[in-house]
Amino acid sequence: MKALYDGFDLVAPTTSVSMTINGPAPTLLAFFLHTAIDQQTEKFRATERRDPSPEEAARLRADALAHVRGTVQADILKEDQGQNTCLFSTEFSLRMMADIQEWFIAHKVRNFYSVSISGYHIAEAGANPISQLAFTLANGFTYVEAYLARGMHIDDFAPNLSFFLSNGMDPEYSVLGRVARRIWAVAMKEKYGANDRSQKLKYHVQTSGRSLHAQEMDFNDIRTTLQALIAIYDNCNSLHTNAYDEAVTTPTEESVRRALAIQLIINREWGLAMNENPLQGSFVIDELTDLVEEAVLTEFERISERGGVLGAMETGYQRGRIQDESMLYEQRKHDGTLPLIGVNTFRAPHAASAEPALLELARATEDEKQSQLERVRDFQARHQERAHAALVALKEAAVSGDNVFAVLMDAARVCSLQQITEAFFEVGGQYRRNV
Repeated sequence: MKALYDGFDLVAPTTSVSMTINGPAPTLLAFFLHTAIDQQTEKFRATERRDPSPEEAARLRADALAHVRGTVQADILKEDQGQNTCLFSTEFSLRMMADIQEWFIAHKVRNFYSVSISGYHIAEAGANPISQLAFTLANGFTYVEAYLARGMHIDDFAPNLSFFLSNGMDPEYSVLGRVARRIWAVAMKEKYGANDRSQKLKYHVQTSGRSLHAQEMDFNDIRTTLQALIAIYDNCNSLHTNAYDEAVTTPTEESVRRALAIQLIINREWGLAMNENPLQGSFVIDELTDLVEEAVLTEFERISERGGVLGAMETGYQRGRIQDESMLYEQRKHDGTLPLIGVNTFRAPHAASAEPALLELARATEDEKQSQLERVRDFQARHQERAHAALVALKEAAVSGDNVFAVLMDAARVCSLQQITEAFFEVGGQYRRNV
C-alpha cells in the first residue's frame, strides 16, 4: 500500500480513494488506513525533525482517520448473487462488515464509506436495470438491519453507506438514481426515523462494461458517452467512464485518456450539463420514475416472500433471476431483436477480410511476479515471531466475539494477506455456495 500510494496525500481533502475489493476487503482496508496514518507521521517527522511522542502519535492517528476519504466495496451479498469472489462464510463476512462500521464509529471515521453497496456487478452478471436496483437496495436494507441488530444507531452508520450502479443503454437507466434516492429516503425517514443526512443516498455510476463490444471497438466510446450523459443528468455523485478497449484487455494509456476526455468534455464544454437536473419535469422521466419505482417495490415483495435477502439467497433466487435475464440478453443479441450497431446490424462491410488491429495487452512480466513474491516472503520472515502472536490474538477475538477489525488493525502491521486469510478460514469458515 505504501508503494502504491507513494506521492499521494491520502488525508488531503482533494484525495479520495475507491477500493473495489470484496473478499479480502477488511485486511486491505487495514493496510490502507495504516498507510494514511504513517503518512501523517512522516509529515510530522519532516517538519519537527523528531519522532512524535505517544500523545502526538495518537493525535496524528486520529487526525488521519478523521480526514481520510474514499470507499471500500466490501459488499458480500452482491458477491454471492453476482460476482463470485467470496472468501469467507456469508455469516462471518457480515460480522466483519459490522465490525468495520462499529470501529469506524468508535474512531470517528466519517469521510470514508465502510461499504459500497454494489449493483454494478449484478448488472454485469446479466441483470436488467430493474433487478439491479431492486437487489442492490434490498442488500442495502439488509446491512441496515444487521447493523441495527448489533446495537448501532442509524444516524451513526447510514452516512457511511454508499451505492454503486451501472448505467447501460435501456431507458430505465435514465432514472435509477432518482428512484433509488426516493425509496431510500422514504424508508430511512418513515421506517428507521433517520435524520436528513442519513436519508441522502450517495451513489457512484460506472458506464456499462457489458455494453462494450470487441467488434468496431471505436463505437464503444459513443455508448460510454451516452451512458455518462444520463448519469450526470440523473445527478450521480461520482462517475467512472470505461475505456473502449476494456472488452478485450486492460485499458491502455491512450484509451484511458479518451475515457477521461468524455467526462471532461461533458463537464467543460457541454452546455446543458452546467444546469443541475436538466431533465426534471420531463414527462418521460417522471413517468419512468414512477414505473421503475413500482417495479422495484414489486421485486421487494418477491424477495420478502422468500424470507428476505438472505432467505432468497439460500434458494438461489437472485442468481437464478440474473442468469435468466443474462440468457435473454444474449438471445436477443444473437437473434437481432436487440440491435447493436457494428455487432449484429450495420456491420462493417469489409470486416471479415480486414486485418485485425494490433492491441497492446497489459500483462505483468515473470520478473515482476517473482519480485512481488520475494517481497512477501521477506516481509513474513522479518515479522515471523510477532505475526504468530498477532494471528493467535486475531483468532481469539473472532471466537470470543470481540471486534475483529480492531485486532486486525494490529495484525496488519506484521502479517501478510495470506496469513490473515488463512487464520480467518480457521475461525470463520470458507465460503461454500448453496446448490
